[in-house]
Amino acid sequence: MNKTKAMPRPDAQDRDLGSAKRVLRLEVEGIDALASGLDDRFVKALDILEGIKGRAVVAGMGKSGHVARKIAATLASTGTPALFVHPAEASHGDLGMIQEGDVVIALSNSGETAELADLVAHTRRFEIPLIAITYNAASALAKAADVTLALPASSEACPMGLAPTTSTTVMMALGDAIAVALLERKDFSPDDFHVLHPGGKLGQRLLKVADIMHVDDELPLVDNAMVMADALLVMTNKKFGCVGVIDKEGRIEGVVTDGDLRRHMSGDLLKRKAADVMTKGAKSIRPQALASEAVHLMNAGKITNLFVVEDGRPVGILHIHDCLRAGVA
Repeated sequence: MNKTKAMPRPDAQDRDLGSAKRVLRLEVEGIDALASGLDDRFVKALDILEGIKGRAVVAGMGKSGHVARKIAATLASTGTPALFVHPAEASHGDLGMIQEGDVVIALSNSGETAELADLVAHTRRFEIPLIAITYNAASALAKAADVTLALPASSEACPMGLAPTTSTTVMMALGDAIAVALLERKDFSPDDFHVLHPGGKLGQRLLKVADIMHVDDELPLVDNAMVMADALLVMTNKKFGCVGVIDKEGRIEGVVTDGDLRRHMSGDLLKRKAADVMTKGAKSIRPQALASEAVHLMNAGKITNLFVVEDGRPVGILHIHDCLRAGVA
């Protein structure tokens, strides 16, 4: 016999919601304090990171290590080559991953993390720039660094004040701020983003028409003087249900669709020129437009094909099914 689980008492619900809201308020306060305290040291850190010829090597232990991994991933996905190095592993050979031209970003709540010692010493020995992110501006890490981004004192959301909560949130927010500021400095574009995010929903959203259009011999094109008997053969062989009509310079003038054939149905249809049957001004799109824009145009116009046009000349054709197969809808 199934037993229905008892619903939490109203006082328990109030307690849980109050706890959650307190955590969020404390973390928001920590981020607000961080934003208010940013100064020229943040800009100096950006200058160092922008000028690197190698990679940003991000390191940290424990919860700071988890944040460091996320910061490295965010930097890498926004145009700044980056990787995470575990400080303990660095002492056992992984220091070889840190090379001339790199920059090290070391995260430590206390600034006295013992496992960071060898890594810090390595940066000083080989003159590798070191950026410290810590809550202790007087710590050994802060004193050794070329730039120290000192985080503001803030209360952990844990009621005992022990579990890293607000502190890690603030660290992660600072990492996001660094990554986005660098992205904006470099004029990182949606095209650049797509190169680094080809898969998943984000890749689908950034897919270009040029990535999925049909080109060259697949294009259903006829000369404007071609008789419809021949134009229909092209229309049938290319299997798009339409043909684009071009002038002597190769510029598109219009399109012949199944609807045009029905509207001009008569005994002399096959003898008529394509220019006489076409709908003038074929709907078109640029090769560099997003595929999602093409879907919108086709849905709005209640059509299934779009000619892809550059400088007035058709360079491709896109079918709604191409977009659907690519996951663009």
